[in-house]
Amino acid sequence: MNSLSEFLLYVPIFSDLPSEAVEKISNTGSRKFYKKDNVVLMEDDTGSALFVIIDGKVKVSRTSNDGKEVILTILNESDFFGEMAILDGLQRSATVTALEDSELFIIQRNDFLDLLKEYPEISIALLYELTKRLRAADMKIKALSLKDAEGKVATVILQIADDVGMIKKGVVEIEKLPLQQDLANMAGTSRETISRTLHTFAKKGMVELEGSKLRILDYEKFKETYV
Repeated sequence: MNSLSEFLLYVPIFSDLPSEAVEKISNTGSRKFYKKDNVVLMEDDTGSALFVIIDGKVKVSRTSNDGKEVILTILNESDFFGEMAILDGLQRSATVTALEDSELFIIQRNDFLDLLKEYPEISIALLYELTKRLRAADMKIKALSLKDAEGKVATVILQIADDVGMIKKGVVEIEKLPLQQDLANMAGTSRETISRTLHTFAKKGMVELEGSKLRILDYEKFKETYV
């Protein structure tokens, strides 16, 4: 198999497919590069493709009624987006922007729908991933509506840790924490609150900060405290 096919095996919705199916998918789509801060797709645009992140990182955001950016999530390598508009044919529900130089694999809507018919395994895997995202969104909505500043920031940190953190002997390390303003837009708070809360966590011995790197020193205890 080519390197793209090998990569696609790590994408959740394609990981259970036979090699020949993955090879077909790799030949169905196209690759495109986006520079940092480039908009990949806009909220309310017509959805015509599914995107898989080969390399890089993107943020999924919406604009509130008062014009503020609200970051719904940050997606990394092997994550996918654009599936909602693909399935229902309606407009995009959010804006996606490259947080760093990124390479994406793009499958057009008609091609993806044909793949769903030919390989039902993709539909089952897609339902599983959508359910997982819905549960995560429910948890975040609850946290942001009911918790204080520490709880809101902790919820966002835990979300990032679950997505990209590396765990070893109970310690979870986030190699590159998003910028504090992006964290603030995820938590529905201010950059100053993010800075203050992170240092509070550090003073309590819950986390260690080293540049853009963050370590949760006892992941289970941290999660138990704030979930």
